Amino acid sequence: MKSFKDYAKDDVKPTDGASAEELAKKIAAQYNGKSNADVLKNILAEAERSKRAGTLSNEEIEAFYQSFAPMLDGIQRKRLRAVVDRLKDI
Repeated sequence: MKSFKDYAKDDVKPTDGASAEELAKKIAAQYNGKSNADVLKNILAEAERSKRAGTLSNEEIEAFYQSFAPMLDGIQRKRLRAVVDRLKDI
């Protein structure tokens, strides 16, 4: 699995015109066929590993949330916010 920074570096360069929607599609394709629990488990594990290694900042976590939140319904947005807040506290 790619790290959050890898997505930012590879997929969301300002010069390539990639939108948050395009990034979401790329991420979704990587997890096609996996359960929500598996996806969340992998994301949390990678984010926690990166956060503890000092390679993922709270600002990057918040930027991730801001990119994806508009594409989610209210319940999904609330769940993502809880995950983001949890990661920020690490």
